[in-house]
Amino acid sequence: MTEADVPAVSAIRVTGWKSAYAGIVPRSFLDDMTVEADIQQRRQHLKGAREGVTNLVAVDLRGWVVGWACLGPLGCGGASAATGELYALYVQPSLTGAGIGRILLDAVHARAHTDGFDLMLLWVLVDNSGARRFYERVGYVADGAVQADDYDGVSIPEVRYRLQL
Repeated sequence: MTEADVPAVSAIRVTGWKSAYAGIVPRSFLDDMTVEADIQQRRQHLKGAREGVTNLVAVDLRGWVVGWACLGPLGCGGASAATGELYALYVQPSLTGAGIGRILLDAVHARAHTDGFDLMLLWVLVDNSGARRFYERVGYVADGAVQADDYDGVSIPEVRYRLQL
């Protein structure tokens, strides 16, 4: 991902949230999300990315960004240096099911292998059944770890998945 890709990535991320998390995350939180605010956040993340963080984009035949993934070392302490984490994977909602997510995930796994990761972890909202099915089809397995994030005062649980590379 380059600086020039940030507006497209932000548009995909915000529309992806509003599509995938409708009925899961409070409407007030989703309504407050804007592409403009996300562009600023993505630019800050891109500039301040810690070592080992990689942002990948998928482009169509016209060169337009249609998907984005971000991976890197596991964010919490005490984990093996060989453990990576998929922080985000989003596809333009109108193209969901077209194979873009799988292509991006294959690229994530290739990059993770190059970076020396032999285990990948990711978090999925418990009620995001579509994403859970997607990751399970590729071989990710829920490992029993659960955490919750707060969205406008509502605690939303997430489940952790793992894949041995």
